[in-house]
Amino acid sequence: MPVTDVQHDLDALTLTITADFAAAPERVWEVYADPRQLERVWGPPTYPATFVDHELAPGGRMNYYMTSPEGQRFYGYWDVTDVTRPDGFRFRDGFALDETFAPNTSLPESQADYTFAATDTGTRATFTTSYTSADDLQKVLDMGVVEGSSLAINQVDDLLAS
Repeated sequence: MPVTDVQHDLDALTLTITADFAAAPERVWEVYADPRQLERVWGPPTYPATFVDHELAPGGRMNYYMTSPEGQRFYGYWDVTDVTRPDGFRFRDGFALDETFAPNTSLPESQADYTFAATDTGTRATFTTSYTSADDLQKVLDMGVVEGSSLAINQVDDLLAS
């Protein structure tokens, strides 16, 4: 499995997931740069994602929804703030109310920093998410973000191998 470490720190207000992939950083980058590839790995296997908008560039917006096995849609967005190809990117990650992708202010918004570093065997990806309060971090932990994110990230290996 690609996920090798998961750390959450309520004092630092961060969740960090580390994964190792047997592919070069440029190839891992392409997973996130191509909306059709990203749809195959964003979200747990039983909640496939659909990216409605995808602009991986500073100031870009990425709107998506995940569909539950029962057909219920869960909406989210990324507001991209920084891109350094193929080393990584940063974005504000939020939950949206509905298909308008207006922010759902009752759920936490976070700052995500995804980095891809070359290793002897491929790429070490570090996914760090920062929250504005311990309550916000605890809320997403209680929602199952560690389990869901780990399942999603572990799907990347199959995509890289195909």
